[in-house]
Amino acid sequence: MIANLLWFRTDLRLLDHQPLTAACRQGSPLIPLYCLDPRQWGQTAFGFPKTGPFRSRFLLESLADLRQALQKQGSDLVIRWGYPEEVIPILAKQWQVKAVYAHEEVGTEEETVTQALKQALQPLGLPLYTDWGHTLYHPEDLLFPLSRLPEVFTQFRKQVEESNTPVRDPLPMPERIPPLPQGLDPGPLPTLRELGLSLPPQDARARFVYVGGSTAAHARIRSYFWEQDRLRVYKETRNGMLDANDASRLSPWLALGCISARTVYAEVKRYEAERVRNESTYWLVFELLWRDYFRWILAKHGRKLFRASGLQGIRIPWQQDWPRFQTWCRGETGYPLVDANMRELAATGFMSNRGRQNVASFLTKNLGIDWRMGAEWFESLLIDYDVASNYGNWNYSAGVGNDARGFRYFNIPKQSRDYDPKGEYLRHWLPELAGIPGDKIHEPYRLTTAEQKQFGVQLGLTYPRPVVDLEKSLQANRRAYEAALARRQPRRG
Repeated sequence: MIANLLWFRTDLRLLDHQPLTAACRQGSPLIPLYCLDPRQWGQTAFGFPKTGPFRSRFLLESLADLRQALQKQGSDLVIRWGYPEEVIPILAKQWQVKAVYAHEEVGTEEETVTQALKQALQPLGLPLYTDWGHTLYHPEDLLFPLSRLPEVFTQFRKQVEESNTPVRDPLPMPERIPPLPQGLDPGPLPTLRELGLSLPPQDARARFVYVGGSTAAHARIRSYFWEQDRLRVYKETRNGMLDANDASRLSPWLALGCISARTVYAEVKRYEAERVRNESTYWLVFELLWRDYFRWILAKHGRKLFRASGLQGIRIPWQQDWPRFQTWCRGETGYPLVDANMRELAATGFMSNRGRQNVASFLTKNLGIDWRMGAEWFESLLIDYDVASNYGNWNYSAGVGNDARGFRYFNIPKQSRDYDPKGEYLRHWLPELAGIPGDKIHEPYRLTTAEQKQFGVQLGLTYPRPVVDLEKSLQANRRAYEAALARRQPRRG
């Protein structure tokens, strides 16, 4: 019996899925497949687990949810361990597959796998049909080709908004999903243990527990938009770091494609029609546009995004100082805002956007450490890891990416006071500082010996002394940046 094969990647949903829609139109039995690629569980260039336990658990939950959704439609999710370029041709031969359908990916590693699969399918005479489905806007609807994508986000945003570029409606789920070929074993979904991983015990301080899958994604929208009505104040609260509902927290589901950006957009438009249209509803779409932009940038520039000199080609003499880097990873820098965020990441696999900007600034502008080490640490831990957004943001933070305008950095104590004025977030994740009252918690290194004793803190013992002096380290790294900038060759194109 002739069949078609649908290759799932970072698109673990049935709603708004063009390859699924196209494959179902053929009417033949369908093999929905997810390959657990061993390369996903290898190591990064700096030796970190490429997909750590938090990311892996979220992925396994999402696959379980997708499998259940397919089973409700009379189908199933076929799961195989192995390289897609090897697994798919084997299945194609066994089950007389006539075509393979998938979403297009832009990551360089992902593109390498795609090309390897195309080569493996050629001798079989099988086409690989790919569609675009990860962004809010479809590339065919933009008024400029990828080669002319603006290098500054604001210019990109203005061109899109001023031209009234349409957002396509999300596709409905197909009315009927063809069954698997009779006799095809879907295969088991592995456990974390079988992947060689284990999670730390659930940290009671986590204010939000993520569950993978489309079911949970749609439940989050229903809760955040409609039941709690928090979308109306999103712009005002989105920089909060402690309250679980200060931000939408949709990024993990968007990263794995459990829900599409177009589906989120459609729900925002419905909210605007039924509740309110304001700056907050605009700002959520604005954030989706940033996500689009980073994906376009990766598609345009490819491997440049992953080089130490970044998109700008600025050869900064980055340090690979492992002792200081590990101090940053453990949240033991002596700067509470950095430490609290890094400890939250280690305990939960998540960190707020505000936190990410501050810890990235500290790593690159104060410690002068190779930004790629930070990017790979995030890649290993973040459950909402998205290759384009992660590396695009790290390029930006390091001053080697889009819209680089001189030596920009975050003033850590000021940021701490601005976004955690009462110190509640700091006390939540740094219990050893809980006894420090009021404003003093933002800079414990300024406490006198008498104050330390009074507040139950002993710098160097119960809480670390600062690993660097903020101002001196900024001056040193600014000099290194400006010297590298002066040596840079003019960019072409």
